[in-house]
Amino acid sequence: MIPDNFLGLPEPYCAPDRAQVLVLPLPLELTVTYGRGARGGPAAIIQASQQVELYDREFGREVALEYGVHTLPPLSLPDDAAGAVEVIAEESARRTASGRLLVGLGGEHTVTVGLVRGLLKARGGPLTVVQIDAHSDLRAEYEGDPYSHACVARRLLETPGVEQVLQLGVRSVCPEEVEYARAHPDRVRVWYAEEVHAGDWSEELTARLVGRTVYLTIDVDGLDPSVIPATGTPEPDGLTWTEALDVLRTVARVGTVVGMDCVELAPVPGLHAAEFAAAKLTYKAISYALLMKGEPCSIPAK
Repeated sequence: MIPDNFLGLPEPYCAPDRAQVLVLPLPLELTVTYGRGARGGPAAIIQASQQVELYDREFGREVALEYGVHTLPPLSLPDDAAGAVEVIAEESARRTASGRLLVGLGGEHTVTVGLVRGLLKARGGPLTVVQIDAHSDLRAEYEGDPYSHACVARRLLETPGVEQVLQLGVRSVCPEEVEYARAHPDRVRVWYAEEVHAGDWSEELTARLVGRTVYLTIDVDGLDPSVIPATGTPEPDGLTWTEALDVLRTVARVGTVVGMDCVELAPVPGLHAAEFAAAKLTYKAISYALLMKGEPCSIPAK
């Protein structure tokens, strides 16, 4: 019988005293405004991960058995977004104080605010946030709620210790978000999906990340719906699987990833390819963060 944890790892590879990675399920769904179901995302990703092969052809070995992953119980959260952020921040601070890699599984994107705040409380800044997403999430508030999932990046930029937010794969923005990004070019950089498709991102992203400590947030709608269709706010023309991995490799090679999350999966019965892709992407992101850390990477010549 497969153990009920992320990647289905047996003892001792899932033991809390051995694992270098902690997976924290965060089944939050309070501010979503279109398709629902994000509350079921963490459980679906964990279940699907148990079917992911541990052997990674890119590394040539079963890398999860080297670093170990311990899956924590789902965090109990209050029914208001601001309160949920506080609870998540407290748990994030407690878990990241050990120096292990904390991986949040959402739930809606609002969980990222709490995860980052807790990480900064435990380990300090400065911190760069790299965000794969179909949306900029730079609104001051949405439908009267400053903790809406449409405001995540704005709340992060207001968090002491966050020096910049770098976004890749964006396809949908409002005038407020465009104006905000233009007014703060030193702190916000948006690579729209067409720029990623054209390859016009690697050099500048590398330059912005060299020597930086990084938090990685993956909103699954950043990928094309042909890869992950099960999400509340899908947008066409997203990142391909290959493009997403290229971004993750670059981030891990250049910066030091100290925390990450995968959010906004809204499982659809019978459409298990979506949660499998999210689970495999999370496994790849973890492996890159731990095994490519410190690998030499120079800024491409202009």
